[in-house]
Amino acid sequence: MLYRKVPKNGDELSILGFGCMRLPVKEDGTIDEERAKRQVRYAIDNGVNYVDTAWPYHNGGSEPFLGRALADGYREKVKLATKLPSWLIEEREDMDRFLDAQLKKLNTSHIDYYLVHALVGDLWDKVKNLGVADFLDRAKADGRIVNAGFSFHGASGDFRRIVDAYEWDFCQIQYNYLDEKNQAGTKGLEYAASKGLAVIVMEPLRGGNLTKTVPEVVKEIWDEAPVKRTPAEWALRWVWNHPEVTVVLSGMGDEEEVRENLLVADEGYPDSLSGAELDIIKEVEGKYRELMKVGCTGCHYCMPCPSGVNIPGCFEQYNNISLTGDPENAKFVYAAQQGGVLSVGEPEYASLCIQCGECVGKCPQHIDIPAVLESVVKEMEGPDFEERIAAAREIFKKK
Repeated sequence: MLYRKVPKNGDELSILGFGCMRLPVKEDGTIDEERAKRQVRYAIDNGVNYVDTAWPYHNGGSEPFLGRALADGYREKVKLATKLPSWLIEEREDMDRFLDAQLKKLNTSHIDYYLVHALVGDLWDKVKNLGVADFLDRAKADGRIVNAGFSFHGASGDFRRIVDAYEWDFCQIQYNYLDEKNQAGTKGLEYAASKGLAVIVMEPLRGGNLTKTVPEVVKEIWDEAPVKRTPAEWALRWVWNHPEVTVVLSGMGDEEEVRENLLVADEGYPDSLSGAELDIIKEVEGKYRELMKVGCTGCHYCMPCPSGVNIPGCFEQYNNISLTGDPENAKFVYAAQQGGVLSVGEPEYASLCIQCGECVGKCPQHIDIPAVLESVVKEMEGPDFEERIAAAREIFKKK
């Protein structure tokens, strides 16, 4: 296992972190605790020392599970990360209430790396106005948390201002070879690192979408490469190639995934990929782009929409229908995100578009946004749309 140093505190963190969002489950959907515990402990025994969870993972079951899995001396071997469910915060007191509940669930006296979860611009503004900076300061002072950070899912401009708004120790961003210009992107990665923040990367495999269902044209490129690697190894090595990255989280739910990722982590040095290898990955990226239904890069130049449509968010899940081969999951995520479940609460779906055309001239990709949004409505919103939103509200326990 390789390790990288956190700039502000000197912690040596394993470059592979164990993400507890996709643990193995039983037929009834609950965590298969025996398998999951073996996987977590096997990873720790083989060098992983950063373990990440959150309030909503596994419908609230991930934190209590991890509290049990880290018994028998395993808690002392890791840096534990969990997250404040920012979308559920309505007043300053909620922040302490959630943190205290998480300490009990995790059976620990402190959280080593505590994040304000799933921030976008307006959600950050809300929690900031409710006093999240004071909350973090006090929680650090009384020892309930050690390091303060945030995870991010918004626009690049919002990322920079959140980085600058507090004396963060670290941040967590989505980053992979398809997301260089999406959300925080490469510029955000480099900006955070320039400010001395450790950068934890989530979704290095885009939720498994770069490995589970590989399009044939992409498979051919990998197969013809002189260096033989699995799609997962190519994707992980690409992220680790960036020296600004501290830890890459992998949501490992299968024993073989754990073993493979541990092996790959032995070679995840920064700046270790050759120019020819990077060209191969760029070719794969190009093929994925060809498969996309809309060439949106997530730059957010089209935003804000006067009708409240989250245009990049709609396009991302619309693309995922063809990229992932799992249209039902893409539609569910669309309902959760654009239905207002994972935001401040207002719906942001495509059918809110009134065809005003204000966004069209702002798009650097020259996308006919209103026309594509009509296609999104046909594909993503149908007779089951409200049922998907209701299911998402139940999972995330949002009234």
